[in-house]
Amino acid sequence: MPDTPPGLLGPADVRRLSTVLGVRPTKTLGQNFVHDAGTVRRIVRAAGVAPGDVVLEVGPGLGSLTLALLEAGAHVVAVEIDPPLARALAATVAERMPDAVGRLDVLTADAMTVRGPADLPGPVAPNRLVANLPYNVAVPVLLTLLRNLPSVTDVLVMVQAEVADRLAAPPGSRTYGVPSAKAAWYASAERAGTISRTVFWPVPNVDSALVRLRRRPAPATTATREEVFAVVDAAFAQRRKTLRAALAGWAGSPAAAEEALRAAGVEPSERGEKLAIADFARIAEHRPSPRGPGGPSGTLAT
Repeated sequence: MPDTPPGLLGPADVRRLSTVLGVRPTKTLGQNFVHDAGTVRRIVRAAGVAPGDVVLEVGPGLGSLTLALLEAGAHVVAVEIDPPLARALAATVAERMPDAVGRLDVLTADAMTVRGPADLPGPVAPNRLVANLPYNVAVPVLLTLLRNLPSVTDVLVMVQAEVADRLAAPPGSRTYGVPSAKAAWYASAERAGTISRTVFWPVPNVDSALVRLRRRPAPATTATREEVFAVVDAAFAQRRKTLRAALAGWAGSPAAAEEALRAAGVEPSERGEKLAIADFARIAEHRPSPRGPGGPSGTLAT
């Protein structure tokens, strides 16, 4: 195996750091640390990171990807929920890439609590999100950050392969669902490659993949995001039901749901997986009056 490039972490470095810090990866936090320098450089290249970019990284862990982002000339804002790892990150960068210390800001926090740029350290809002997202919270974290950080226009994240498929799925495909539709409100999404299990410690029992998202304008609609997402949630709550039946609770009755669907130009016998986000937006505009709260529900309603 070739030597680890200067500054970056290899398998021995990852093991040494984890021992020094007394850190054992936990399933609770969805931690799997990348120990392959070639992989993190590949991720940075795929993300198109260049000098001057301000990159938000969620869950930097021991710093493998952080170092590769800094190597590319980016300013990195790292959000780490695990206090020992957050405290150690700056020291790791100082040891292995001292010239880059001034381009790193670390926030010890749950990324789900980031409500806007003011919650992040550093003088400039991030324009990119590049991260190895914890498998157990990848979709809620991604949707929350897309909602709360409009400055982020380009995203490349490593997630469980199944999650990548769902995020990138087009309407009508078997894997299209709530994550696909809600992500489409903010951005276009596509698979951007696969990642071998062997580059992680510990080796996960699931496959990983990269998904790329590029921000685009939300659908032109008089409905709010919350109103549109309420329709999405209702449509997929029972996938096998027709929209007339699935949206009965949302509209007040099956007949009211049919009326709203026909007004939106959607066939009531269709199912949610056939609709694009613009279709859901049109349906939301025709919710029968009086309107209920119309808020989103569930952990993905962000």
